Amino acid sequence: MFMGEYRHNLDAKGRIIIPARFRDELGPIIILTRGLDGCVTVYTQKQWESVLEQLSKLPSTKREARMYVHFLTAKAAECEIDAQGRVLIPLSLAEEAKIEKECVVLGVNEHVEIWSKPRWDEYYAHASASIEDVAESLTEFLR
Repeated sequence: MFMGEYRHNLDAKGRIIIPARFRDELGPIIILTRGLDGCVTVYTQKQWESVLEQLSKLPSTKREARMYVHFLTAKAAECEIDAQGRVLIPLSLAEEAKIEKECVVLGVNEHVEIWSKPRWDEYYAHASASIEDVAESLTEFLR
């Protein structure tokens, strides 16, 4: 399980440090892909296989299903965490997530997310302002 918020900067080569506490669970090879909220989502290889299995169950005749599969897989990349604990974020993913320098690395239960700091700050402020309504709307799922 992943949890916590860590702030790091991209280096000149577009690499970010993956927190040491995440590295053992992630393993040396990880999958980076587009996140639903404007971030980069990080999966272990095993988790990614599970995601692909779920995607394969979607009906390919439904346009929305194809769009979702394309969204998650088109820019997905298998990446290696180097000996210093860094991973190179593919340029297309970094650009889409507006990751330039300051980043936030989040542990989010079963996966990790990488956000640009400004985008994360905006998202978190919005979420914090409406969290009571969000929690109330999800109570039926939390029983």
